[in-house]
Amino acid sequence: MGKVYKSIVDLVGRTPLLEITNYEREHNLQAKILVKLEYYNPNQSVKDRIALAMVEDAEKKGLLKPGYTIVETTSGNTGIGLAAIAATKGYKFRVYIQDQVSKERYQVIKAFGGETIKLSEEPAIARVLDATGGDFVAAIKALREEVLSKEEGIFFVDQISNPANPEIHATTTGPEIWEDTNGEVDILVANVGTGGTVSGCGKFLKSKNPDVKIVAIQPGPNSLPSDDNPEPEEITGVHPFEGVPRERVPETMNLDIYDEKFEVETIEAYRAAREVARTDGILIGTSSGAAIHAATELARRPENAGKTIVAVLPDTGLRYLTTNLFNLDYQG
Repeated sequence: MGKVYKSIVDLVGRTPLLEITNYEREHNLQAKILVKLEYYNPNQSVKDRIALAMVEDAEKKGLLKPGYTIVETTSGNTGIGLAAIAATKGYKFRVYIQDQVSKERYQVIKAFGGETIKLSEEPAIARVLDATGGDFVAAIKALREEVLSKEEGIFFVDQISNPANPEIHATTTGPEIWEDTNGEVDILVANVGTGGTVSGCGKFLKSKNPDVKIVAIQPGPNSLPSDDNPEPEEITGVHPFEGVPRERVPETMNLDIYDEKFEVETIEAYRAAREVARTDGILIGTSSGAAIHAATELARRPENAGKTIVAVLPDTGLRYLTTNLFNLDYQG
């Protein structure tokens, strides 16, 4: 028999790099764009990495014990990864999830036996979200201090301050990129949600070559709530980190690691995701489209001709079928 695995935990990581050659030709790009397809993880997203890492770190430290319930707040993919890991390890799982995420995310978490609660349905969180204009970091603090602190038998994962989050990218994702490119990577492009991917990968890649340029993506102004546009079409899981108070930035985001901030609007992410599906046959989510859009603009710069750009694509487009991502009539 060939190799037989005993648990999905053995399937996390070692995702492939793909050069999107048809897309490059379509745009006449003079730089290579390699995409790291994180939907090859067992539950189709990069968050499988941190879900497993944070759970096993907690087990080793005695913070998570048999019979406990794992609890987290998430925009979806971390919840899905944790729900699957909880199922295979025998824990219960509860997630407080952002209201605007796609229906598929709720359904998948429930399929794994997880309990889903909308952030707006928890009064303590809803009050903070209303008062701060949707500050996710403040909402998590309120959840921890006003709700979870009163419970026993739970482990709050807290991905935005959990050091196991960026560390797993420093020990797996970054090394995989370095090895698969034989060290020939010039620019890394990654979204910032918790900041774990860009911080961990950036840490490792710069330890190997300080000249590797790290580009961190945040939403453009038209994709963020404002007085003029209170409910914009947002890029799920991508949050601003520059131009906002430090207390609104996750602790897992190393603000010294990146060389350039790149802003992407939701419709630009949609267009890139739609196009690469047609040119190269990969179906990706909105944040992945944002990474490809940023990589494309970087590849067009004359100074980057001949360079290798690696873009981390967080998840699959199958999580977005009920959104406007693949509604081709939607043009923003």
